[in-house]
Amino acid sequence: MSPRRIAHLDMDAFFASVELLRYPELKGCPVVVGGRSAPAPTLDAVGTRRYARLGDYHGRGVVTTSTYEARVHGVYSAMGLMKAARLAPHAILLPADFAAYRHYSGLFKKAVAAIAPRIENRGIDEIYIDLSSHDEPPEQIGRRIKAAVTVATGLSCSIAISPNKLLSKIGSDLDKPDGLTILEMADIPVRIWPLPVNRINGIGPKANARLAGLGIFTIGDLAQADPGLLQDRFGLGTASWLLEVAHGRDSRPVQTQSEPKSISRETTFERDLHPRHDRAALTAHFERLCEQLAADLRGKGYRGRTIGLKLRFDDFRTVTRDFTLPGATADAPGILRAARVCLRRVPLERRIRLLGVRASKLEAAAQSSGADAEFGAQLTLC
Repeated sequence: MSPRRIAHLDMDAFFASVELLRYPELKGCPVVVGGRSAPAPTLDAVGTRRYARLGDYHGRGVVTTSTYEARVHGVYSAMGLMKAARLAPHAILLPADFAAYRHYSGLFKKAVAAIAPRIENRGIDEIYIDLSSHDEPPEQIGRRIKAAVTVATGLSCSIAISPNKLLSKIGSDLDKPDGLTILEMADIPVRIWPLPVNRINGIGPKANARLAGLGIFTIGDLAQADPGLLQDRFGLGTASWLLEVAHGRDSRPVQTQSEPKSISRETTFERDLHPRHDRAALTAHFERLCEQLAADLRGKGYRGRTIGLKLRFDDFRTVTRDFTLPGATADAPGILRAARVCLRRVPLERRIRLLGVRASKLEAAAQSSGADAEFGAQLTLC
């Protein structure tokens, strides 16, 4: 039986790298890609491109991604653009172009699939690849995949190949950019244990803080931790998982076909909106999000039975509410009615920073029955 070999491929600074294909003169410069509200480059009278600087930005956008030259200054994705401007005011600011990113995502995945078709799609810029049935040495097939991606897109990627998804996910970040990392179980003490414990996918900020409170800072610390102590603080199931991953053990298969658990749309406002004074604007955003969510559901061939609402207030408190329909829907008015039921369950006492809607408990459209008439009757009775 062939040894298990799983690769994790992560495109290097993907969104920013796509932008550099369009603006090659910016290679080597600190570049930040922000939301769609970021100003686009302009041409001056002699045809020279003029770029906005991050230090001149004023608004509520967030960093979508940044080049490695900008990351040196501490600018990372999901950071507020105003905070990023304080760290790297000289950086170039570009608007995001998600249509272009989806195009290049399709190109790199198609190139990989021509070599190794057993792929698990993990997002627009990363995939897992099952290489267990391939006879080529790991380094050879890794280089072949990397070359195919570059030919197809003009972009670089980083790949790690190991016995499982856990180690490959960690490994693909070790030698970025343009890295190729081969890991075996024997490499764990030297290459994995010195890393911070939050490098393990699944250990978030809260768990990281709780582990730090126990004096556990590195993956090696976690591997040597007292099982009883972990069980007392996290419970048996989580403690067992923590010890397993700290020793690099992971039996999860590469899922070549997966169904989404939910589909959502949300927006962060340029300024906090008042529930009463800005009611018209909030209503317009709310209706548009429901229409977009309905279009996403229909485009992907799904209906949702549970509709969710997400609100983030000006104090950064986030609340969610869900409402389950008698049957699944992909109808915008039906989604809007359900989302309004959720909205009535939230006290609107502060300005609103973010608004989102979500559909879960998804069904293939062909499986769903007409639920909207029933739901309309139900609302009438309430």
